[in-house]
Amino acid sequence: MKYFSKIFKSGLLILAILIFLQIQVVRSDPYNGFDLIQSITPKSEIYNGGPPKDGIPALIDPEFERADDVTWLDNRSRVLGIELFGIAKAYPLNIMTWHEIVNDQFGKEYVVVTYCPLCFSGMAFNARIDGNRHLFGVSGLLYNSDVLLYDDKTESLWTQIGSRAISGKYVNRMLTPVPLTNTTWGDWRSKHPVTLVLSRNTGYVRDYTRDPYEEYKRSPAAMFPVSFRAQGYHPKEPVIGIILGDQAKAYPVSELSRTSGLIEDNVGENKLYVVFNRQNQSADIFDQHCNKLTSVLMYWFAWFTFHPDTGIFKAKPSEQHTQAVC
Repeated sequence: MKYFSKIFKSGLLILAILIFLQIQVVRSDPYNGFDLIQSITPKSEIYNGGPPKDGIPALIDPEFERADDVTWLDNRSRVLGIELFGIAKAYPLNIMTWHEIVNDQFGKEYVVVTYCPLCFSGMAFNARIDGNRHLFGVSGLLYNSDVLLYDDKTESLWTQIGSRAISGKYVNRMLTPVPLTNTTWGDWRSKHPVTLVLSRNTGYVRDYTRDPYEEYKRSPAAMFPVSFRAQGYHPKEPVIGIILGDQAKAYPVSELSRTSGLIEDNVGENKLYVVFNRQNQSADIFDQHCNKLTSVLMYWFAWFTFHPDTGIFKAKPSEQHTQAVC
């Protein structure tokens, strides 16, 4: 009887150890619980950034302040700006750095505003998929050092820069971009004096005066592996990127700084105009009819790894113009 009792106790001990080990495996899941079985991106190229799912908390129904009430932004502070349906809003990077995603609304339209501090990439998208609003969160996972978003209804993973779902029900679906400007607070406010500003009253305790990526910005290294290594410029060189059809082109800030700031150029068969502001390190791109096109400011390494066949603008005197076209 004692023999069977020992076996029973040993069995319970082994069972307890197995349960403990199973819990540890779950806790140490490198993919934060997301199903990557049907991922179009190899699992070996998806990295855990450190925080768990929602460890970086996205903002939902955020509060805003009037521009006249904002005294905590310097004119040189960078913001992501959106003007939609006559409504202008600014999202300071010193808040976006800590949250990365803001689920917002412009009139009757839902918009998700995203920022990846590792890539210096700010992008916004229509948050309706098949007519239904989706809320987005931070997965804690990265692809090509870029944040992977997830939607609340299907937990599909979406790459920010690629704007595509890489796993889940929506795999291979594309998000619809919303035009966004990455510029200084002084520049945005001068053009949009009645703009609203994302409030620091987020419901979370964060030091919005501190940039946790300050050292990273000065380093030439990416924090996580990427598919393609960029050549020719410093990896953290800011570039303005644009995609027209199947053509991608990058406008390095160092090249734009060698021009008058008014450039006529072509992407494929598309004629366009680039208006560069040297002081604010930002640019707007227009088509030949002076319609503003969707472009994005990000680090060179990030643009190149997603668009390895990109064209690159090189400054030439013949491409400089002294009069504004748009």
